[in-house]
Amino acid sequence: MSRDAISHDPQDPADVRETSSRPSLRSPRSTSPDARNSRNLESQDIGRRDNSGPLEQHHTRDPRGDSLRAYYVRDRAYLLRESEMHALKEIGKFRVIAVSDLAKYAYSGNPKEIDKDVRRLAQQSLLTDKAMEISQKKTLRVVTLTKAGHRLLKNTNQLPDGQPIYHGLRKPREVKHDTDLYRLYQKEAARIERSGGRPVRVLLDYELKRTLNRDLALLGPEKHDANAEQRIAERHALQVVNGKIPVPDLRVEYETPELELRHVDLELTTRDYRPRAMAAKAAAGFSLYARSEDASRLRRVLDEREITAGILAL
Repeated sequence: MSRDAISHDPQDPADVRETSSRPSLRSPRSTSPDARNSRNLESQDIGRRDNSGPLEQHHTRDPRGDSLRAYYVRDRAYLLRESEMHALKEIGKFRVIAVSDLAKYAYSGNPKEIDKDVRRLAQQSLLTDKAMEISQKKTLRVVTLTKAGHRLLKNTNQLPDGQPIYHGLRKPREVKHDTDLYRLYQKEAARIERSGGRPVRVLLDYELKRTLNRDLALLGPEKHDANAEQRIAERHALQVVNGKIPVPDLRVEYETPELELRHVDLELTTRDYRPRAMAAKAAAGFSLYARSEDASRLRRVLDEREITAGILAL
């Protein structure tokens, strides 16, 4: 689904996210917790703890043999396996993920394990698991964070500084497009890692549009000045194309083997894209991806219109 280029749109009030203001993009270092058994954990007086932030974390044992850790937020303790916390972090970065894709990339394709984890996380009110209708005959099972899941990631500093954390489903009608962005990221992250790099942060178009619109609104009388608009675009590492600033579906920031911070802008094109829109995205320097069933058709469109760009299959 095509996303329009920026044209001074106001921020969508339904978009709920949290972004750290600290500049570092490196993952926070976790301290080694004291080992405690489950009997001691249950006897702790949680109510007497300070509820202003993250609290001490403790280990117990899961019947499946994996270590459980207690995460304290305000007056609530959450017992989570490492795989469950990893799932929450992935969902928080991408807002909504198809359960089948989460199973493939985070659980080595093991549906039984992800079903157990999703069920436990839903029981603790940390995520929402629902089937969304994507066509008259098809549904897609997706997961999103709840407010409690969002608060847990934020208060326990689970994600790199500056990484937005999202919860709730923003646009149900675009759920297929939005869930595909997780697969798009996996494709690009694998390419980066093969080159010796390391992904450190992902930004969705919501976040890019929010900060871009904020700076455009501050232009005041200069808002129609092409030079001023160009300066704003460059500040956000974007380009002005035909008087507008195209915004990618996804930006991946990564470290090179030389520890330089770089980024790549990705666009998920579909058969609904008009040639003019594809030309603008290509001119903006985005890497264009398409679902496998759309890729060959879109390549023909590019060739017919003599648009210099490649289409990578998702």
